[in-house]
Amino acid sequence: MTPEAHRPQVTAAHGRSDGSPSPDLLLVEPDEELATTARAIFKGAGIRTVVCHDGAEALLQVGTCHPGAVLLGAPLPVVSAARVTELIARLHPVPVIVGAGPDGAEEATAAVAAGALAFVPRPYRAEQIVPLLMAGRTQGDGSAEPVVVGDIELDPAGFHVYVRGRSLQLPVREFLLLRYFMERPNKVISRAELSEALWGTQTPESNTLTVHVRRVRNKLRDEGHSCCTIDAIRGMGYRLECGSKGTVPPSSV
Repeated sequence: MTPEAHRPQVTAAHGRSDGSPSPDLLLVEPDEELATTARAIFKGAGIRTVVCHDGAEALLQVGTCHPGAVLLGAPLPVVSAARVTELIARLHPVPVIVGAGPDGAEEATAAVAAGALAFVPRPYRAEQIVPLLMAGRTQGDGSAEPVVVGDIELDPAGFHVYVRGRSLQLPVREFLLLRYFMERPNKVISRAELSEALWGTQTPESNTLTVHVRRVRNKLRDEGHSCCTIDAIRGMGYRLECGSKGTVPPSSV
């Protein structure tokens, strides 16, 4: 059986089951007054938003309305923000952002560790949320087309990665990191550029970028046996390079 035989049919969710368009954002906010205010702010920024108020309902809505992204308010009732993030990544991979004040900081930090794109303060501000949505969502005009570099194929619409036809499972942040590299193959990308693009800041927590790059590199090498690797260029940043097809690259520092 060829590797391609293992590949599932790729389909993208462009709308709900009733034919209406998918929302840009699912806002999961336990404070109903804050949710109403935030929805009005996002509407003013052109973001189509659906609102619910607890973690269990969030999981139901993700499967039903197929939002472009999810914003979780922490602490979250019924199912925690970290657990919701974990289940979304496994069942319906879409970018997740978590928002919290001081009372939800610990839960929000756990959600980021589980794969959330970013931790933003509550009450929400459109200028903080919109760039994160743009970083995480699939845009039109051809950017939803699969990206192929070396033996890696990345499907932005379905959040799938294949190496030589076999599926490679990546959390959302690692997926976005690999996508950023694949859209700029053989180019040295600075740490500041990567941090700004994926975390919205040039100074994420210490070693955060290094850890994510290492995880993607190791998965390409150890699970995908890819001919491509992400090289660290001392003092400059990182570069995605691919060797001859069928050649597994050596380990990188």
